[in-house]
Amino acid sequence: MSMKLLTKLATAIADGSVKIVDLTHTLDPDFPVIILPPEFNQCARFRMEELSAYDHRGPAWKWHNLTLSEHTGTHFDAPSHWISGRDLPDNSVDAIAPEQFIGPVVVIDCTLGAAMDEDFELTAPFISDWESNYGKIPNGCWVLMRTDWSKKSGRNYLNMREDGPHSPGPTPEAIRFLIEERDIRGFGTETVGTDAGQGGHYNPPYPAHYFLHGAGKYGLQCLANLDQLPPTGAILLAAPLKIKDGTGSPLRVMAMIPGGNT
Repeated sequence: MSMKLLTKLATAIADGSVKIVDLTHTLDPDFPVIILPPEFNQCARFRMEELSAYDHRGPAWKWHNLTLSEHTGTHFDAPSHWISGRDLPDNSVDAIAPEQFIGPVVVIDCTLGAAMDEDFELTAPFISDWESNYGKIPNGCWVLMRTDWSKKSGRNYLNMREDGPHSPGPTPEAIRFLIEERDIRGFGTETVGTDAGQGGHYNPPYPAHYFLHGAGKYGLQCLANLDQLPPTGAILLAAPLKIKDGTGSPLRVMAMIPGGNT
């Protein structure tokens, strides 16, 4: 029976009955990375150094050296990324069971609020209102906060001011609700972090990081194309690189949705 299911899935992808949506930004040197206060070390931008290009440096091949942070571009946060998750078992990207990287996903549309307020907050009542329309968020589900922030670029993407970045994100109560009441798998955003740009002013600071990783949950940042996903019914694939003791990793995030041939 299992082989029949896998064969059916492969056939559905091939004939378009299941569509693959790429939720990943292209890694390039210009893609913005989070900017921390100057007293802290900074996240490295993506860099690519050409080693050869079918020339005297290597006549039959082309390849590059890459330099980047674990948390550059579209990336995965493991529990060990935050102090609240540092002592948990299996808390790094290489130790997480691979089945955790694939699961159902719901998309909470916050685009109207984010368009009106750059510091829009996803609250627990907002989530409850969403559930009244689309049903209860199932346990073990990825929850993605759609804001269309991924359509911004450059300075507008980070939206830095004198008091730091301004971008939408969840409140502490919202994240606790998703973890404690819905037992989600992880939380993802289109912004540079799972927290609001001004998330350092919450109690605790950066609550999405603090509560998610303290509970052994995962984060996804810098997602794209969330406008192509339905509110419910998609399957997410988000597998980070298997880095020893890695706190995170750039990755290719993809979703499976019903295609046009269903």
